[in-house]
Amino acid sequence: VGTHALISEGWNFFDLSLVITDEQHRFGVGQRSALSRKGEHPHVLVMSATPIPRTLALILYGDLDISVIDELPPGRTPVETYAVDERMRERIYNFVRRLVSEGRQVYIVCPMVEESNTADLDLKSVKEYAEQLKNNVFPDLAVGLVHGKLRPGEKEAVMSAFASGELNILVATTVIEVGVDVPNATLMIIENADRFGLSQLHQLRGRVGRGQHQSYCVLF
Repeated sequence: VGTHALISEGWNFFDLSLVITDEQHRFGVGQRSALSRKGEHPHVLVMSATPIPRTLALILYGDLDISVIDELPPGRTPVETYAVDERMRERIYNFVRRLVSEGRQVYIVCPMVEESNTADLDLKSVKEYAEQLKNNVFPDLAVGLVHGKLRPGEKEAVMSAFASGELNILVATTVIEVGVDVPNATLMIIENADRFGLSQLHQLRGRVGRGQHQSYCVLF
């Protein structure tokens, strides 16, 4: 069991007969075939919850059989997903308040860390947006901020505070895309959703719906 290190040169196997790649959308085409070449035509099982185009193409035209795990873990309900525009902004903010008043938590994801001087002036950046939410929109709620430019210790502290329920709202970049498990978080709001790929949207939505409460994903 290993990371990408298993693919590197110098790693040899006595008799490799089965290769299982989890989160396979995280690996390149060359990486996946390099691992398989370390054996004499080993059996290959690739696992992913994310419908990347290459996987779909292999299923349709290639030599992949498909196995589907089509049931959710016990007690979970499917995430309701909505695409909205700015006219729904106030209504969504009210929805955030309602969920927080019920004891739930909320993710808000933005495509940028800070404002850019380029033409993309309409893109939400986590730093500015988090300040705006703290000062103007939800001054009475606990709003946290996490992005890739934070030091690991700072990032860990914010994630722990969110996981323990100290924060009501977490404003983030895609650093929360994988490996974050907070069952009490039931709303994922994705700003500038058109700037994310299908795989990213799918992964981000997977951060909610992890507990017994009905969860929602809103794409602005």
